[in-house]
Amino acid sequence: MRGIAPTLAASVLIAGLSTLGDFIWATWIPQHVAVYGLMHGTLLFCAVGAVLGMLAGRPAAGAMAGAAIGAAAAGSFYLAAPFTGYSTMFVVWIGVWVALAFLHAELRRGHTAIRQVLGRGAIAAAGSGVAFYAISGIWRPFDPQGWDYLVHVAAWTLAYLPGFAALLLRTR
Repeated sequence: MRGIAPTLAASVLIAGLSTLGDFIWATWIPQHVAVYGLMHGTLLFCAVGAVLGMLAGRPAAGAMAGAAIGAAAAGSFYLAAPFTGYSTMFVVWIGVWVALAFLHAELRRGHTAIRQVLGRGAIAAAGSGVAFYAISGIWRPFDPQGWDYLVHVAAWTLAYLPGFAALLLRTR
């Protein structure tokens, strides 16, 4: 099996950025405003795209496409959430991983069959969706001064790991 080191590195790196996002939201953003969420989603998935792009030798293309995926995800969350509540975040999270599977295939410039891309995207979405749901209690109770941010890094790593594993792991 190939890709274990990049899978773990990507998961920990993006988990660290997500934890930094948690800290910024909790420390410097007094109220939840959509423009901050749009910026957060865009920047976070710009980094995810850059990681996928670096692994494929195309970091700039990955960063730009990742930013577009993050902006679309955040935008769809803010459009749907007033009607469906915060549970929309889980649906959006799943959609993000399917989009990232297509991005990863495009960045690799391989002739990957659409069934394989959809399969990897579905596995990434399901595994990461379940993991994201499992860690979603890290913000409760809301007490940023009492949060253990190492726990946040570990939780986010667990949330990202199934998604990156589905996209990056290869068998010989």
